[in-house]
Amino acid sequence: MPETISITAIASLSPLGNDQQTIWKNYQTDAHFFKTHDFGTRKALAAFLDHDSKGIIENLRQSDPKYKFLDHSVLYAIAASRKAVDDAGWRKDEVFGINIGSSRGATHLFEKHYREFLDTQKAQTLASPTTTLGNISSWVAHDLQSDGPEISHSITCSTALHALLNGVAWLRSGMADKFLVGGSESPLTDFTIAQMQALKIYARDDQPFPCRAFDLEKTQNTMILGEAAAVCCLEVGDKENALAYITGLGYATEILAHNTSISAEADCFQKSMRMALKNTDISQVDAIVMHAPGTKAGDLTEYKAIQKVFGERLPMLTTNKWKTGHTFGASGMLNIELAVLMLQHQEFIGVPFAKKQMLRKPIRKVLVNAVGFGGNAVSVLLTK
Repeated sequence: MPETISITAIASLSPLGNDQQTIWKNYQTDAHFFKTHDFGTRKALAAFLDHDSKGIIENLRQSDPKYKFLDHSVLYAIAASRKAVDDAGWRKDEVFGINIGSSRGATHLFEKHYREFLDTQKAQTLASPTTTLGNISSWVAHDLQSDGPEISHSITCSTALHALLNGVAWLRSGMADKFLVGGSESPLTDFTIAQMQALKIYARDDQPFPCRAFDLEKTQNTMILGEAAAVCCLEVGDKENALAYITGLGYATEILAHNTSISAEADCFQKSMRMALKNTDISQVDAIVMHAPGTKAGDLTEYKAIQKVFGERLPMLTTNKWKTGHTFGASGMLNIELAVLMLQHQEFIGVPFAKKQMLRKPIRKVLVNAVGFGGNAVSVLLTK
């Protein structure tokens, strides 16, 4: 990459909490954050925002009459963005770009408005403007009083990392000096849970570790949904307050044999990882934060792709979805956050039920993966 890209702040709201100290503390335990909840006529495991984060969102909703009509996904993004911009020291009168996407967008509001329409055959006045996908970045820009470009997109579960790709492209083009990027998702609704169960990929058993992400010997699918927003601040150059540097980027798609599947050895991941590592000796990669959603095929194919790229010299491998659930469009940035925390604290966070790995220290380079329906993989190499 011709120019250094610094990550100068990262912020999130998730089941792990909303400040870096709490989030790191929760990563250091073997506890997960799933609980059984009633979704209409069915019960299912899910990972909700922590109590403190819910309070932040409720206060935000009450702070402005207009915010009372916004979807959870929009409010989550606003709250995370306020924290990130403040931590990065960006001023409100600065011009910076915003690219925050979502796999599903305004899920709660869309379902609420549609139920009301079925009952009354009338649509609420704000039904359309509050459920468009561009709603997220537009309201974040409004809240931060930003004058820069604002972009939202859905590229399924790799949405947040595609936002990062786009932000880097703007920075490298010289069209912007700073970009706020990430993803937000609030998918814990009756219909969304039903959709995942219909795909036969949702966890069915409430066992000590109900989401067996990165368990390559599991005999059934164990994906569980969570909600979150996660964003980071990108700046051109080697900044004094940089948390990490982006030193490699890769992306790829592949021809699909099925609507939800990727190839047996995840060709898209092989291509994206090799692209991200084209200027790096693979022996220098100390850890990989995998996408690993907890499904039999998804976890195994990504692992096979890693084997193809790294051979016998595998880095330390981990994932966070056994703890937080799959947060769809926000998940890639939560992976970035875990990678940054491991680089900062020089401590590897493993998966408690996975095979023990040989620890490698110091941790200098971490590769982060994400992929979604459509075989759209992204890999990002971060350097301490």
